[in-house]
Amino acid sequence: MNGDGLRARLARGDTVVMAGCFDALSARLAERAGFETMFLSGYCTAATLLGLPDFGYLTQTEMAEVARRVCRTVPSVQIVVDGDTGYGNSLNTIRTVQLYEDAGAAGIFLEDQVWPKKCGHMAGKRVVPREEWLGKLRAALDVRDRLFVTARTDARAAVNLDEAIERVRMAADLGVDAIFVEAPESIEEMEAIAAATPGCVRVANMIEGGRTPLRTPAELHDLGFDLIVSPLTGLLGAALQMQRSYGVLADKGTLRDDLDLVLSFDEFAPLVNLEEHYATEAKYTT
Repeated sequence: MNGDGLRARLARGDTVVMAGCFDALSARLAERAGFETMFLSGYCTAATLLGLPDFGYLTQTEMAEVARRVCRTVPSVQIVVDGDTGYGNSLNTIRTVQLYEDAGAAGIFLEDQVWPKKCGHMAGKRVVPREEWLGKLRAALDVRDRLFVTARTDARAAVNLDEAIERVRMAADLGVDAIFVEAPESIEEMEAIAAATPGCVRVANMIEGGRTPLRTPAELHDLGFDLIVSPLTGLLGAALQMQRSYGVLADKGTLRDDLDLVLSFDEFAPLVNLEEHYATEAKYTT
C-alpha cells in the first residue's frame, strides 16, 4: 500500500479518521471496525513492545519491523507510521523513509523535536532549529517513492504558536502532503492555524485526556482539519480492560463469574482467522 490512496481521499474532500494501532491484532480489530486508514503510533508501540514511555527509546528498525507485521496483516489498509524525528539527521531520515516504504507503509509523520523526543502531549519538549527539520523533510521528499509525508512541529509548546505556524508554512512550501501543529490548546488556536495555512491538508491529533479539545470529525472538518488521528484510543481501551480483567483474576483466582469482562474462546477465534488456517492445514494434510 502506498500514499496515493490517502492523497486521493483527501483530494476529493474526505475527512479521514485514522485509528491508532500498535501491533497486528490491534490493526485487525481496527480493520474490522471499518477503518481504511490507521496510524502506527510510536507512543503505543513503545508501551506495548518495550513497556516504556514515549521518550525516544524506540529505534527505527524496531518501528519498521512492527510496521512490516501490521502492513502484512491488513494489506488493504493505508498505514501511516510514526517516524518521530527521522531517528537522527537527514541521512538517518532517508533510511527511515526507505525502511518504512519497504515495510509497506503508506505514510510517515516527521517531527522537529530534539532527539530523544517526547510524546507531543508531555512536558519538557524541545525543538531543533528550523533549517535542520526542513532539511530532513527535503531529504524525505527527495527519496520517497509514493510515501505520504506529514510535517509535524512541536514548536507550539516548545516556543509559541506563531513559531509553530511559521514552521508548517515553510514545510508546506517544500511540498509535504500534510502539516501538523501538535497540541494546540484551544479552538481559537486551531482556527488560527487553519487561517494561516490556506490550501493545506491539516492534521488534528485527538488524544483522550490530551491538551487539544476533543471534537468530532465533522466539527474538525469545519475548523479546517481533515486528517484526524486518534492514536491512543485502542491502547488506552485495551489497558483499561486488561487492568480490570487481571484485577478480578488476582482477587478471585478465576473469571468464572465475570466472563462479561472477556471475549469467549470462540469469539476470539475469528480475530485470528482460525477457520481459514484450519482449511489451509486440511488442504495439505494427507
